[in-house]
Amino acid sequence: MDVKGGSNMGEARREGTVLVTLPDREDAEELAEQLSGQGYEPCRVHRDMLAGEDDAEDVDWVIEVHTGPHGGPATFDEPHLSRLAEDYGGFAVAE
Repeated sequence: MDVKGGSNMGEARREGTVLVTLPDREDAEELAEQLSGQGYEPCRVHRDMLAGEDDAEDVDWVIEVHTGPHGGPATFDEPHLSRLAEDYGGFAVAE
């Protein structure tokens, strides 16, 4: 698990990436660790300020997942990742 404090929305993402977005940092770190243990790679956690939000406290935490445990793109597992995200009050989207 790799935790970053700032948003890296400007960086190019790999095709097949799934972004798992959660409202709580501790939950994001916990889920990232769980996903790493299941073979997902890499599970980078970073904060993502909501567009148009002025308050630095109003941030979501994003887990970037590129590769599934099968070695293919994480997008193949988007339904599974979405269900896990919902368990933590979040959501997942494929890039």
